[in-house]
Amino acid sequence: MTIETAALMFKTTVEKYGDRTAMRKKEYGLWRDISWNEYYEQARAVGAALISMGLEAGECVSIIGDNCPEWVIIDMGVQCAGGVAVGVYSTNAWPQVEYVISNSDSKFFFVENEEQLDKWLQFRDNVPCLKKVIVWDLEGLRHFEDEMVMTFDALLEMGRKTYQKDPGPFDTRMRQVTPEDVSMLIYTSGTTGPPKGAMLTHRNLMWMGQAITRENPMSDQDEVLSFLPLCHVFEQLFSVMGHITHGYTVNFIENLDTVTDNMIEVSPTVGYAVPRIWEKYLSAVYIRMSDATWFKKLVFGLALKIGKKRATLMMNFKPVPFALEMLYKLAHFAVFRKLKERMGFDRMRIAYSGAAPISPDVLHFFQSIGVNLIEGYGQTEDTGVTCVSRVGRVKFGTVGPPITGTEVKIAEDGEILVKSPSVFKGYYKNPEATAETIKDGWLYSGDVGQIDEDGYLRITDRKKDIIVTAGGKNITPQYIENKLKFSPYINDAVVIGDKRKYITALIMIDEDNVVKYAQDNKIQFSTYKDLTRSPEINRLIQKEVDTVNETLARVEQIKKFTILPKKLYEEDGEVTPTMKVKRNYVNKAFGDLIEAMYKR
Repeated sequence: MTIETAALMFKTTVEKYGDRTAMRKKEYGLWRDISWNEYYEQARAVGAALISMGLEAGECVSIIGDNCPEWVIIDMGVQCAGGVAVGVYSTNAWPQVEYVISNSDSKFFFVENEEQLDKWLQFRDNVPCLKKVIVWDLEGLRHFEDEMVMTFDALLEMGRKTYQKDPGPFDTRMRQVTPEDVSMLIYTSGTTGPPKGAMLTHRNLMWMGQAITRENPMSDQDEVLSFLPLCHVFEQLFSVMGHITHGYTVNFIENLDTVTDNMIEVSPTVGYAVPRIWEKYLSAVYIRMSDATWFKKLVFGLALKIGKKRATLMMNFKPVPFALEMLYKLAHFAVFRKLKERMGFDRMRIAYSGAAPISPDVLHFFQSIGVNLIEGYGQTEDTGVTCVSRVGRVKFGTVGPPITGTEVKIAEDGEILVKSPSVFKGYYKNPEATAETIKDGWLYSGDVGQIDEDGYLRITDRKKDIIVTAGGKNITPQYIENKLKFSPYINDAVVIGDKRKYITALIMIDEDNVVKYAQDNKIQFSTYKDLTRSPEINRLIQKEVDTVNETLARVEQIKKFTILPKKLYEEDGEVTPTMKVKRNYVNKAFGDLIEAMYKR
């Protein structure tokens, strides 16, 4: 029997695993286990309390906070009560939080701590739809009193008593949830305007929970580390959908500063992250090797040469000669095994990169050292995954074939179209945007791509980002930007050139690695801005740009670049929560720097 609601799947998994560990959270230096039974009991209490306070089926409940068990307990409690869970990025400024609460007509708002509660206090009079605000971390709020605010513990207690007295309302609501009901609203990052609430149904979620593991299986023995934003579909895939479907263990980080430490402690069997995280790990390896002895550098260089040769054959679907395979096993034992242990990747049998394009060179590196890093492609509007490569069948420059049950075709103008049970219901209160995105049952992705002879999809760029030079040449900026980001000294780049005579780039340096380079080479600076203006640092970046230019056609080559004099922050609206640069914002904010590159 196919289970098509999150509520029923959750209960079925709880009945199967009972006292087995569902989640872990590190508190005061110790990892605390939370069983499936405890997870369900608390989620049921949340749902029962919300129903008793007036939550109707189909109404929205918003959640803001960092990754933790409470977040997903609330999420599942809301869904089991027939409500719609709405995640809000914990880094959002209060006007952005107000927008989501107001746009979703949320009736209840769960906040993590004093910082998040303060945001609500800024706009409380503007959202009369809210009935109650519930806080789960009370540090700093012990003496705070407000009739609109209650604690999470008080809500749980209310829910337990309510259910004990009369289980009927919760149990009935849970049974009445249908596959076509909306289970969650996921607000898009808003790179091109105000965020839109994508309505994902229970059928979407349950279908995807099974689909993501058909080609690359997961089991109840697996462990993952939860650290990407829980209100993003990428993290939802593993911390919610896949979790309640397959019964593995989700480990929550202490905070964002401890991700690398927690990764080593947990050593997850399945990894996933946005490209910037994988790029950071790669940069750390190269920077660490720059300080190594000449002998270690030599051994690492030889091992990597062997690994890359093997990975190149495998990623072009060619057989690996027996002698090369033996050399690789030796390289893995002598070098890569310990390297993976130091990163916490020693148990990782598969890893995913998603939410933004990743440089093929980064994939190649991890495949070379024995980490099965695979790029997936999808979007919120099709519940996160359209295509994904299979272990052992990763192909250079592609995101793999469509997942089983998903159909992909290319429109005449190159746009990628998707048809799948995972395609969303539409945008909340926005029929115009829905009609532009779904036509005749096909999801118009906004991405441009090609399907090769093996059925693998190659993403070339965002449709709206393609550059047409003054000479009429079409340039795909993402391709060039990904090559630049492979450099350990370049954090990000925005390629410019639409209707221009030549290509230029705005460069965002990797602060940690560039500062280390400056210290090693006795380059004096006092501020970040000083660092970006240093002639020596500009020469360093010029070398990196020259290296990339050697791999590009003449019309694609970067003639000039400018290092941005400031770091980009999500709080300032410059990057999305998944670390994608907002191209339109950068073009406007740094228009003077762009124009200067075409004058001098």
